[in-house]
Amino acid sequence: MTYPSHIAIIMDGNGRWGLKHYNNRNKGHYYGLSAIEEVIKNSIKLKIKYLTLYTFSTENWKRPKEEIDYLFYLLKIFYLKKFSKLKKNNIKINFLGNISQFPKNIRNIILKVKKQTNKNNQIIVNFAFNYGSKLELIRAFNKIIMNKKIKKVNERLISNNLYTNNIPDPEILIRTGGDQRLSNFLLWQLSYAEIFFLKKNWPDFNFNDLKKIIIKFTKIKRNFGSVNE
Repeated sequence: MTYPSHIAIIMDGNGRWGLKHYNNRNKGHYYGLSAIEEVIKNSIKLKIKYLTLYTFSTENWKRPKEEIDYLFYLLKIFYLKKFSKLKKNNIKINFLGNISQFPKNIRNIILKVKKQTNKNNQIIVNFAFNYGSKLELIRAFNKIIMNKKIKKVNERLISNNLYTNNIPDPEILIRTGGDQRLSNFLLWQLSYAEIFFLKKNWPDFNFNDLKKIIIKFTKIKRNFGSVNE
């Protein structure tokens, strides 16, 4: 039986949930934040070592400015109200993506969170924030090209130049919200992940959903291209 160490989640359906329950997309993002806190707590309970959450994509800049501003506001709220608890619980926080486009106060929060949790090791939570997998790969290729000492490219070299360097690839990808696509998320890293699509929206995702997926995963024979008679 194989038990997962790394779970990645596309947290989709916040806006639809907010419209359905409150006629307000931002309400969905607000309750989605509570679901993030819960999934971190539940991942610790289930002994998951790495959790990667698709928080804000490079394509999300196309959304209305009011919605983007509210997402940044939620990050500040998360930092002010939840950070001390996360730090106390030995949780390490990483951010995957290009933070240079964010307002200075948001960049400062991200840098503080990374620095102050750097030595924690109970679980590593990666927030994919202004993240796009294609741009991540372009960034990695450019770093490799700039290194004149490199004469041959291989898989390990590319992996070592990704945002996820030194992090094992996810064994499981979960996408809530009903859509069945990767949406430019961890395209390299998910090459052998088991994918689970859920119809329920992200704020409704709970411990039982996570536990059921892990149980299903442990029953899958993962041959990675070989034959297991």
